[in-house]
Amino acid sequence: MPFSKKITRILIVDDDEDDYYITSDYIKEIENSHFQIDWANQYQAALDYMCKGVYDIYFVDYRLGAKTGIDLLREAIAINCEAPIILLTGKGNREIDREAMRLGAFDYLVKTDLNTEKLERTIRYALERAANIKAIRKNEQKFRNIFEQSMDAVFITDMELRFLELNPAAIEMLGIKDEDINSLALTDFMESDSLATHFRILLQSGNDINDKEIDIKTTAQEHRSCIFSASVETDMEGRNYIQGILHDISNLKKAEWLTLQTEKLAAAGRLVRTLAHEVRNPLNNISLSADQLVQEMQDEESQLYLDVIRRNSVRISTIITELLNSSRPSEIDLDKTSLHELLQEVIDQAADSMQLKNVELVVDFQQSPFYVLADKSKLKIAFMNLVVNAIEAMEGTEKPRLILRLFAEEKFVLCEVTDNGCGIPADNLGRLFEPYYTSKRNGMGLGLASTMNIIQSHKGYIEVDSKPGQGTSFQVHLPMEEPV
Repeated sequence: MPFSKKITRILIVDDDEDDYYITSDYIKEIENSHFQIDWANQYQAALDYMCKGVYDIYFVDYRLGAKTGIDLLREAIAINCEAPIILLTGKGNREIDREAMRLGAFDYLVKTDLNTEKLERTIRYALERAANIKAIRKNEQKFRNIFEQSMDAVFITDMELRFLELNPAAIEMLGIKDEDINSLALTDFMESDSLATHFRILLQSGNDINDKEIDIKTTAQEHRSCIFSASVETDMEGRNYIQGILHDISNLKKAEWLTLQTEKLAAAGRLVRTLAHEVRNPLNNISLSADQLVQEMQDEESQLYLDVIRRNSVRISTIITELLNSSRPSEIDLDKTSLHELLQEVIDQAADSMQLKNVELVVDFQQSPFYVLADKSKLKIAFMNLVVNAIEAMEGTEKPRLILRLFAEEKFVLCEVTDNGCGIPADNLGRLFEPYYTSKRNGMGLGLASTMNIIQSHKGYIEVDSKPGQGTSFQVHLPMEEPV
């Protein structure tokens, strides 16, 4: 491979001027070459040149007065000198050769064996290797930047899924400290042990995993839904490792769930309004007829039956009104309201029920008051529904405990209502806020639907986390207002 027409700058570092001329003469005899050859006979001057990156290649003599070429090589590598360095010695020495190559020298030559052909090959190989290393480092830096700056969690593990390296997004998502990375495995964070085993067997068999949805639990016990992809790779030493990505879709699933609940409420509202219209017309006829008959029929038995008709007509009308109120957006009168005060009023109203049922109340409110724009009376109804449901869910629990937490989370105030009751089966969670859905014997299924309606009217949203036999936690998010 011929040299390029670009001038190659060469520095010969040697305290012997005669040796410098001999070496430079050999180099000048290389055909089709364009070299600028300079001489440095001082250790420090050579190191300064290396530090500034002035030359394309360095020939360094082993003996440089009080110090050696090995010392210069070590210091040059320490200051990130990227140009190839070739060590020259008067006599061959295998130990010096090994040490030079270990430190990063590109070649090791004995002065007595030098000739034009050997120097041409050495320079050509060194420049080609340096160019390749530079290209590799550039690509490595490019992909390193992608790895470091990716918003997705990117990881590298061994074949047992033990972490070898994590990008910042993965460390933040999983809540891992830097010093703990190598003591943890991806399977430690998978909620399903059977799925973790299945994935490990697949990868150890050489199969890739593409876009599988999994649930993980962080060190802070937060649950996240992720899309998981991983593949088996081989490093330069022939060892297999696993590289993969976790794409967090928790917020997307929350948004989809909230959209679904809103659509369900809207569909139920349309159905209720249609039914109400169809039922109220004949109901009005029944009520008017009953009123007329009350005037015409005076015997006691007839009056008894007419009273039954009238009472149940009123009851049906009341139910229709409740259904309509639960299905239409709440009309609210907003004012700046302290959530601390509002929740304290809810606690006071529910105090008798908690006392009768021996419920232990744990209140964890941040000291600084939080304000929201709210219709206080309606928002109190929403929280009261959650508290009453929590108390009822703990019926039969040996040591019932209700926890109310209030804290800030970015631009929202988050209120958690948590019980240690019976919990909610996973199959029922998706229907929890549907109007008219209830697991209570005498319930109408309007409490949580009404709560959802009120919270959404306040531009907030509700999340729920429940485990059968362990309890349920409702999290109400409301936009935060600045303090008064």
